[in-house]
This record gives sequence, structure tokens and C-alpha cells, in this order.
Amino acid sequence: MSCLHDHSCEEHDCSTDWSLYKHIDLSKVSALNEAVSGSVKSVFKDWEQRLNSSEGYLESNEDDPELIVFIPFTSDVKLKSISIVGGADGTSPAKMRAFINREGIDFSDAQNMQAVQEWDLAENLQGVLEYQTRYSRFQSVGNITLHFPVNFGGDASTTQIHYIGLKGEATQLKRDVVATIVYEITPNPSDHKTRAETGGSLSHVE
Repeated sequence: MSCLHDHSCEEHDCSTDWSLYKHIDLSKVSALNEAVSGSVKSVFKDWEQRLNSSEGYLESNEDDPELIVFIPFTSDVKLKSISIVGGADGTSPAKMRAFINREGIDFSDAQNMQAVQEWDLAENLQGVLEYQTRYSRFQSVGNITLHFPVNFGGDASTTQIHYIGLKGEATQLKRDVVATIVYEITPNPSDHKTRAETGGSLSHVE
């Protein structure tokens, strides 16, 4: 399911509404089958820069359109929607599959594993489409892996991705704090105070 913006984004602050951009651990973002090593980091940017590819873009190797993108967060997030801006002339991805809280997924794993959700994509060259998640399945997301198996041009062309935008809520509990609580051998109860999860509901783009 996709959501089309039906408002003027100059009047509506699309750039900050539930954006998770600042909660992405960009140093640990990676991709499989990228033609230029490290180019995947260039597709994560502020919303208003989504059509600016001056810093580069992600492209698959020649004659192999498949891509996998691994996105870790600095804290657990609740993921509401995903936006993908692809390339022109059939190089945009045509399908997207998502896996959560699994590291090291390769192409064999992706083909054999059940995705948490799958989407048929449109050629979203202007970045006006958002693909809604099944929200109840995307709670407490520490990392997400996106698999793009095909594009609109077929096996003879590369896949290009110019922007990946993620929207949702970030919790206040950092990933390293979670690890400390889980793996501390002799915890001192006085050191750990119970903290209620940050409240708040999501609003839809109108």
C-alpha cells in the first residue's frame, strides 16, 4: 500500500514529520552488489534533498539489478513508512522486501526467508510516494534490511536508488544501553530505574 502526498510540501513540513534520518547509524549502513563501495550512504539525506544526487547514488553492478541494503539505527524505532526514489529509464526498483532485526542477510538468505512485508513499487522519480508498513510488525526495530530483487528494466539493466526515506518514532533507549542491561552479569537493582516507554501517536500525511 502506498500513500500519495496530496498537499503542497512547501506549506506542510514533510522534511521533519516523523523522519528517522537522524536515528540511522550511517557509519554502519552497508549494501550488497553496489557498483561503488560505500555509495549506499549517499541515499540517506534530509527529505528536501531527496532529489539531489550530487553526492552520488546507489547503483547495482552491471547486468545484475539485485540489491540488499542494511540499515541499523542508533535506538530502537517504530517504523511507519518507507519512501524510495529510484533512477530513470527502467533503473528504479520494482519490488521491495523487508526483514527486521537480522544482521548479515545475503542474497541466498533473502531468497529463502519470509519477509516481514513486501511491496510492489512504482517509479517514484519525484519522491511523492510513501509505502506504509504493517505498523504492528515494525515495533522495536533495531535494524532493517531492504531487498530489491528486480527493477523495471529487467536483468540487462542496473538498479539505481537515489533516496531512501524512513518515517516513524524513535525510542529513547539506545542500543548500547540495551546491550548493557541484557549482558550485565551482576546488575545492581539500584542502578536500574524503570522507565515508561515514550508515548505519542503517529499522524498521517494529509
